[in-house]
Amino acid sequence: MRLFDINDMKGRSESDSPQNWIKSSYSMTNGNCIEVADLRGAVIGVRDSKNPVGPVLRFGPAEWGAFVGEVRNDAFGRR
Repeated sequence: MRLFDINDMKGRSESDSPQNWIKSSYSMTNGNCIEVADLRGAVIGVRDSKNPVGPVLRFGPAEWGAFVGEVRNDAFGRR
């Protein structure tokens, strides 16, 4: 499984443009996906791909790294 990594988003900037937001390679074809982007000020944005103009959750690099690490370690019991 490919998870989002801060390095996946280098050079991207906040914009409504779809090319600045990326989806996991494991996104479902049913549309239940999230997208992430490297936003201004070293912030990682997360949004619902079905609602690109909706709310965006924002995380600092340390918070995002901790979350991705926990997912990789199966801390949420989803494997």
